[in-house]
This record gives sequence, C-alpha cells and structure tokens, in this order.
Amino acid sequence: MSRAPTPHRVDVVVLGAGAAGMMAAIEAGRRGRKVLIIDHADEPGEKIRISGGGRCNFTNLGCSPKAFISDNPRFCISALTRYTQHDFIKKVDQHRIPWHEKTLGQLFCDGSAMEIIAMLREEMAEANVDLALETSIDAVEKTESGFALTLSGRAVTCKSLVVATGGKSIPKMGATGIGYDLARQFGLAIVEPRAGLVPLTFSPDLLHTLSPLAGIAADPAAVSSGKTRFEEAVLFTHRGLSGPAILQISSYWREGEAIEVALAPGTDVLGHMRKARSTYGRQAAQTALAEILPKRLAQVIVEDERITGNLADLSDKVLTKLADRVNAWKVVPNGSEGYRTAEVTLGGVDTRDLDQKTMEARSVPGLHFIGEVVDVTGWLGGYNFQWAWSSGWAAGQAV
Repeated sequence: MSRAPTPHRVDVVVLGAGAAGMMAAIEAGRRGRKVLIIDHADEPGEKIRISGGGRCNFTNLGCSPKAFISDNPRFCISALTRYTQHDFIKKVDQHRIPWHEKTLGQLFCDGSAMEIIAMLREEMAEANVDLALETSIDAVEKTESGFALTLSGRAVTCKSLVVATGGKSIPKMGATGIGYDLARQFGLAIVEPRAGLVPLTFSPDLLHTLSPLAGIAADPAAVSSGKTRFEEAVLFTHRGLSGPAILQISSYWREGEAIEVALAPGTDVLGHMRKARSTYGRQAAQTALAEILPKRLAQVIVEDERITGNLADLSDKVLTKLADRVNAWKVVPNGSEGYRTAEVTLGGVDTRDLDQKTMEARSVPGLHFIGEVVDVTGWLGGYNFQWAWSSGWAAGQAV
C-alpha cells in the first residue's frame, strides 16, 4: 500500500497501527478529532493477522484484572472495567463476524483474523482517520502546543501523541524498543522488558536425557513457579519445554529459579503403582506408568530414575520417588527462547508515571502510552488483545 498523504497539522498522532493504536484512533476520530495513525509496516495489524493460528484469539470471556502482570497491579483495573471483553464482543457481533469459544474462555474468529483487521480499518475510515503505512519515526519533540514530529522526512504537528508501538516480541515482524526510547526521552521510567509467554530451554546435559521426548505432550499437566500454577498442556521440544502451561508460567519465572511440573495432575501415581505391583507383580514399572502417561515419556522417566526389575521387586521408597518425578518434577530451565518466539513483552513504561484513566504521562501533558509498550501483560488466551482494546479505548476518550 502506498503512503497516505501526511497532514501538516492534526489533533492526534498515533504511533503504531496495531490493535491498541487502531482502537485509540477510532475512538479519537469518533470524537471529532483529526487523527493520523502511522506504522512502519506495509499493512496494519500484523500481530492480529498471525495471532491464534490466523484466527485471532481476540479476547477472553473470563478477562479480569487478576489475569495481568505489572509492577503496579491495580493500574489496569480502570481501563479493563470501563471497556470490557463484552464491549468488544458486541463490536464484533455488530460487524457480523462469526466466532466461537475454544477453551478456557478463549474467543476466536470462525474464519480469519483478517476479519478483525477489516473491521478496524472500516471503523477508522468511518471516523475519518488517516492511515500512513511504511512510515518511519525520525524525530519527536515537545512544543508549547503539543508535539512536533518528523515522519519519513515530513513535518507533522499535533496536540496529542499516542505511543502504541508494542514491545520487542517477534522482531522478524519489525518489533523494536522505540516506544521505550520515547518514554525515556520524556523522562518516564521503564520496568526492565523481558520476553513473556515464551518456551523455556534446558541445559545440554538435560536435553540429552530428554531429547527422545521431542514432540511428546502431557495434556493436561500442571506447572508451578512459586505460588503461581497453571494447568494446561506441556510439550517437550528439542530445546526444552513449551505448550500453554509453560508459556503461561514463563511470565512468572525468573532465571535461576526452578519450576515444578506435574505430568499427571489429579492422578494418585503412587496409589496406581502400588495397585499395579499387587496385581501385576511381574509387570515392568514403565508398563504400569504408561497407563497414565505417554509410553515414551514413561520409558524415559523410568530409565532416568534407573529403575529396573519387575514391580514386585520395587519398594515403596522407589515407587514414591517415581511418583514424585511424575507429579513433583523440579527442574531449573537455563533460559527461554527469547523475543524471537515470545508472544508478548513483559515490563515496559512504568505505569506509576501514567494516569490509569487516560493513559497520559503525568509529567508530559498530551503524551499517552497504550498496549504492549506499557508494563501490563496478560495471560495467554486473548487477555493481551483485551488490554489493547481497553487501553486504546481509554486513551481515545482522552485525546
């Protein structure tokens, strides 16, 4: 798409045509503001396009502030309660986009994520929002009346500036830390960004033991880090562990810490093995264990615990150790796959420097930060899109 003509003077400039940015632009435009939204990409909503396997997990029925991580956890309450998941569902329904609930309240388009992008583009057009793609941010300065920007070499001035540039996740799509740079430029603090909702990796020694398990899933499994626990699928990979439960816990895990994995949550593994011993004493341990775990996983666990012989030969102490390995497996990842595969970026603009109702910087009138660039990160399953809609809506009411 060719670059749209850039107005010299507008009321609002939105940096970033992702979910949050487009939402803010729509709301501001509906309020009669002259809005310009720009993006470096050649199409808007690239992260929407690839999300949910191309079907866009656009929100979650169970969305609430408790599903969000922040150094200032109460900050997100205002936006999330003023513009809720039900408000966005109503918007989707008004555009007659069919959707379905998958699991755990996750809502997906029946068709394509492109329907959500088309909906947002249509609403921007109706609100007379100007969209400029393939546009770079060359310079941003504060003026007495607002802001002066240089965008792909063109001068633009505005009263309000909304930063919706996202985080560092998925750099192959052009993700950068420019939003953090702008925040620092204007004196705002940054909570150290790090990869979130990301697969965890293991040391070479541990991978050598677990390499036969690549592609094997335990579903459901439960993964804990400290007091936080998620029960969903876990997938063994060539690098370590992935799957929904691992992605969820990765946002709470810190390097050097152990996670605890239950591969058969809710199952009395010790009781099962004792019963097998009394009934089928000549059976091998891995055969009995394979009744509750994938066969290859049962085999690797038994071999790694160096358990040999028939069940009849195994003491309660040995069976207890085996049961703990299944449902209380403590392992220390050596890292994560990083921003390359992370679905979100944790950290960001410190929300203590922002007004929770308007997303405006307390020390810089007219400057707003929304979406992933802010230190608010949701769980896997549509929560981060809801934060984009809610924070974008909040800023759109204020600019």
